[in-house]
Formats: sequence, structure tokens, C-alpha cells
Amino acid sequence: MSTPVLTAVAWPYANGPRHIGHVSGIGVPSDVFARYQRMAGNRVLMVSGSDEHGTPILVQAEKEGLTPRETADKYHRVVAEDLRGLGVTYDMYTRTTTGNHYAVVQEIFLALHRNGYIIPKTTTGAVSPSTGRTLPDRYIEGTCPICGYDGARGDQCDNCGNQLDAAELINPVSRINGEKPDFVETEHLFLDLPAFTDSLGSWLSTKTGWRSNVLNFTKNLVDDMRPRPITRDLDWGVPIPLDGWRDQSMKKLYVWFEAVIGYFSASVEWARRSGDPDAWREWWNNPDARHAYFMGKDNITFHAQIWPALLLGHNGAGDRGGQPGPYGELNLPGDIVSSEFLTMSGSKFSTSRGTVIYLTDFLRDFGPDTLRYFISAAGPETQDVDFTWDEFVRRINFELVNEWGNLVNRAVSMAHKNVGAIPRPATPSEADAELLATSRAAFDTVGGHLEQSRFRAATAEAMRVVSAANKYLSDQQPWKLGDDPERRDTVLHTALQVVSDANTLLTPFLPHSAQRVHELLGGQGTWAAQPELSEVDDLDVADRRNAVLTGDYTAEQARWSSEPIEPGRPLSKPSPVFAKLDTALAETGPSWAPIPS
Repeated sequence: MSTPVLTAVAWPYANGPRHIGHVSGIGVPSDVFARYQRMAGNRVLMVSGSDEHGTPILVQAEKEGLTPRETADKYHRVVAEDLRGLGVTYDMYTRTTTGNHYAVVQEIFLALHRNGYIIPKTTTGAVSPSTGRTLPDRYIEGTCPICGYDGARGDQCDNCGNQLDAAELINPVSRINGEKPDFVETEHLFLDLPAFTDSLGSWLSTKTGWRSNVLNFTKNLVDDMRPRPITRDLDWGVPIPLDGWRDQSMKKLYVWFEAVIGYFSASVEWARRSGDPDAWREWWNNPDARHAYFMGKDNITFHAQIWPALLLGHNGAGDRGGQPGPYGELNLPGDIVSSEFLTMSGSKFSTSRGTVIYLTDFLRDFGPDTLRYFISAAGPETQDVDFTWDEFVRRINFELVNEWGNLVNRAVSMAHKNVGAIPRPATPSEADAELLATSRAAFDTVGGHLEQSRFRAATAEAMRVVSAANKYLSDQQPWKLGDDPERRDTVLHTALQVVSDANTLLTPFLPHSAQRVHELLGGQGTWAAQPELSEVDDLDVADRRNAVLTGDYTAEQARWSSEPIEPGRPLSKPSPVFAKLDTALAETGPSWAPIPS
């Protein structure tokens, strides 16, 4: 039976181009999952967008001499275009500066306020002495007063998992310029997290199937919850819809509060653009819907604590109770798929430190499927993984080119040369039947791994079928069966059937080359659909245009099953599906990301 599946993907900041470390935790895993779910017959809604508020945008705007909106416009398009090139099949990739997002955020805020989960409080805020600009908690670093970790942020310590206040840090400094911030008194609105201690704790206790890194991190989340500020002294953000606050130009809802609401606001925007404004309810009000959230490990707090608390508060289901907000009872997260970090020489990818490989450069020189394969087969699924050009070259040349690409080329070339079409088989031998059984069984095995977001295991199982087919061809030697055309044709038909099956198994990982293999097997039409970037009018703000990433994925032919190939279908002489990488790349790296000597 078809299930509504929400695939919610962490929102990248629109303060610059993204690097491959970003998409190792969000872009590739989420799209592999979404493509598989569509192929399995489920109704997928995949949403995300560019995170365009907060200090990172203001800092970048100042560097470039642009306004915050001009900066957001510039980099939103860069990020969206890169995600399109990577083939991430969003139903709605939007942005947090739309009129729709503002309206939805304000409705959620008001529901929380009515139910008593938002409280005013005088607090201490950090200010840059040199610029006078408010510094958000995440832009202040220092020593954790609890565990002594040097590198804790002003909102939390990633080492011990405890929530912090920036003023509590030992030797706090600004991440922007290294100066010691001033702390001044200011009034803000707070999310009363302690009012979710029982409800959030009960909900978290049911999440036994999450990845171990998420479960381990969440153990400390409800032990010491304190009210958390949701407004900041900024003029760039979502206005506060309360009397006494809405007219204060330097008070805005802060980015961490409103950005997570984007999963829901993007769903609402998708529904409004679809012609059915209530279409989002199938994923958000339906208790049978499945929700999967994809992010890097530094975002666990916001998805396992903050976002569930906001939903509980809107639903009137926090410890204080209340009434459901205007959107009814919204579903809480189901699975939180958090990846570890893709690093370079043991360090996080960092533009400021020069350890960065931009997605734009990578896609231009190596195409999308090589990166998608590397991340799927060797990415930071459960532990940090160091990216090296040596390992990239090895996996692409030996696995994609020599194994998969060679199997496709050999099987199609021999069938084209000897028959000109997909051969008609005779009675299969034991070896034929064994290979076909292996191929068919892989759908359950690989599908089972993908259901649990075990992408490395799923890739390995799919490639095991490829290796079995290569061994089969070597053992059967169809090129020596010219005097037995019936047996030759049976071997070639078997090999091509397994090529077709393997192509289906690899489609979520390699959608661009899967389309090519589909065509090499004589197929026509769209096998694996791709997203499209288009300009649309803002639904609520006159004279404003936005770039959105979306697509029509209903017409694609890919289905998660072994489909019999058609004897007699004409075949053309194939060209290689993958190009072998120059082995020198492993020693030098490309010119735009050279390996230090």
C-alpha cells in the first residue's frame, strides 16, 4: 500500500556556494532515499530551501557591499543551481524570505504564544564592540563551563550535548573577528523549553530505531532544558506578530526558530502552487505518513529537541496542554538521519581554512554521479570520513568504470554485434538461473537497507550483483559460443537482464547514468526524472520573483522491481557510460583543489 513519505532536508545557508561536505549529509542521502521511495510506489514530498536570515547573511553582505536581500538572492540561486546539477529531486526547494514562509512562521509563533509556551524575559546579549552588531549564540565560542571542551558554542556544547548561554562560556570570543564580545541587558521572547520536559522526554523515549549517533546525543537533551531565546536584536528576519514587538525594527524572530518551521512552510507553498492549498495535509495531518529528516550531526539538537517542541506546542500537546493551532495536529519527526562529517585531512571542510571543494567545481569536472556514488558507498554515514583524491579515483576507476561500466559495455556490445537486439533466450542453465535469482533477491536486500537509510550497505549489495554478473560473463564466455547461437543468446539475454536489474538497483544512487543505461538497453522516455529550476512569482509579495527547485517525477519509468527485458528490442553500439579518471589526480588533485605538497 502506498505511504505518504515526507523527506525533509536541512536548509543550507545562502551566504556562499556549498561544498561537498554539505551535500554528504543532506543532498545525496536524502535524494537516494526519496528516489527509492518513489520507485517503491510511495507518495513522496521532498522539501527544503535556502536559509536566508541570521548573522551569516549580514556578515557576507557587508563583505561584498550588498544588501542582505541581494546577498540572499545571489547565493540562493547558486545553491539551487548546484543542487539541480547534483540531481536532488525536490518537490519544493524554496527560501525563508518568501511571504508564505513569513506568514506560516507567524501563525506557528502565535499558536505557541496562545498556549503559553513563549515568555518574555530580560537576558544578556552579546554585542560586537567594533561594529555594534548583535552576535548570535552560535557565533560565539569558548570553553564549556561543564565539561571543559575548548570550542563550545554559545548555544550548546557539541562535546557534552548541554545547552549553554553565551555569557556562561569561559573566555568567549567572536567567531567573526576573534574579539571578546560585550554583554548587555536586553528583553527577548523565549521558548519555554522546560514546559516540554515530560512530553518531549516521553516522545524521545520511543525513538529506539534512530542511528546511534542521534540516540547518544539525545540522551542529554531533556536533563537540563532551559528557556531558549527566539528573538534577536536584528533588522533582518521575520517580524514578531505581537503588539509591543511588531513595531520594533531591531527585534526579529531569530533564524534557529523560524528556519526549522521551513519544513512545514515549504510543504504549504508546494500545496498552494499545486492548485490544492490543502494538499500538505496528507503528509502533516495524516498519522500514517512517514517523516524522515536529513542533516549533519551539528543539527541534531534542532531536529530532535527544538522542532519537536515547536510542534508539540502548536498542537497543544506540551506539558501545559493547550489547543491545536490553525494547522491542526501536525506530525512530529519520524526518523532523524544524521550523518557525521566529511573531512579533509581530518578537518571539517572550511572555506576560511582553505579546506574546501566547492560543489560547482566538482560537478563541472567530474559530473554528479561520481560524487553521488562516492558519498553513498564511502560517505560519513556513521563516522567521520576523510575525503582524499586517492580514494575517490580508486573507487570511480575500479568500481564504477571497471566493474559497472565494463559490465554494461561488454553485455550490450556483444548483443549488438551478434544479434543487433536483445536476444531471445532458450531454457536457462543452472548458472543462468542462479545469477537471475541473485539479481532478483537483491531488490529485497537493497530495499531493506534503503528503508533504514543504510546507504553504504545498500550500495555494496547492488555492486555485489554487478560483480556476480561480471564473473558469470567471464565463466560462460559467450564470445566463444559462435557455433552454439542458442546458448550464446541465452547467456547474453541473462547478462542483459541482470544489467537491467542492476541499473534499477543503482538508480537511486546514479540517476543520470541510469538514464543512459536505460537507453543503451533500447529503452525510451524518462527512466529517472531530474529536478528543474524555475522563476515564479512570490505568492504573497507583489513584484517579487523567486527561484524554486521542483519537478514532475510522476512520469518516470523507474520502479523497484525486476522487469523482464523485451527480446527483439533493437540495440545500438554502446559508448562508455563512465570515463576513467587520470590516476595523476590521486597524487595532485585538480587545479582548483590541489593536494598540498
